Amino acid sequence: MRELLTKIEQNSRLDRFGDRLQRAVQGTLRGQRVRDLLHGVWLGHPLHPAMVQVTVGSWMSAAVLDLLPGQRRAATALIAVGTASAVPSAVAGLNDWAALARDQRRVGLVHAASNSVALVLYGGSLAARMSGRHGLGRTLGFLGLSAASAGAYIGGHLAYKQGAQVNVSVSDLHLISEGWHAIAEMDSLPQRELVTRKVDEVSVILYRHGDDVTVMLERCPHQSGPLGEGEVREIDGHACVVCPWHGSTFRLNGGEVVHGPSSNDQQILPTRVVNGKLEARLP
Repeated sequence: MRELLTKIEQNSRLDRFGDRLQRAVQGTLRGQRVRDLLHGVWLGHPLHPAMVQVTVGSWMSAAVLDLLPGQRRAATALIAVGTASAVPSAVAGLNDWAALARDQRRVGLVHAASNSVALVLYGGSLAARMSGRHGLGRTLGFLGLSAASAGAYIGGHLAYKQGAQVNVSVSDLHLISEGWHAIAEMDSLPQRELVTRKVDEVSVILYRHGDDVTVMLERCPHQSGPLGEGEVREIDGHACVVCPWHGSTFRLNGGEVVHGPSSNDQQILPTRVVNGKLEARLP
């Protein structure tokens, strides 16, 4: 399986279809509020993996009930819940997928294809059960669970091996040693401009507003974009930095994510000023 997934990551022939699908998804989901909703910005966590718990949980529970006598009605109800919830889960997943790197999108296509097969099989299972053909419904259900399980395995590879929709910047904190670190002279920091510095070997951005200075990890949590090269915008009365790669936006006074595709806040380091020098440390 590892070799197969590595080949999928490197299979550029998938890009022909993937690029067209990406444009279609981005053209359909145009509104920033809609995209932020589907990314899970409001939740502070990717929405897609949270939603699929309803789908997969319902389908797995139905499989258990199918092995027990007298549970046809309950199993059918769970199949219906899982099948209905799969559609919005898929929409949220496509929204995330469209903002991924190309090698991640290749694996994501196979993930989506496997789950689409599962959805078709469970749709057939529900139809069979509703018409009284419970034996066929159980068979299609077990086949659908197999397809969904394969999709879940591929999704795990996408998240844990390829880092899709996880906070890729938080690991930088592990490279910063304990204690306070001098970063810059306060008098040298311009007002309301991004400045890039390093804490140990970790790149951070500094933003001064009056006597307050924000020290934020520079790597965007979405795809490691350079926030130090980003644009500062005022949104709802807050100064925000916009990632130049994919547009993820974070408040400079707290690190909260304002717009996706990132659904994670960006890490802020505590600061103090000693003898005119700005210092920062681990949270």
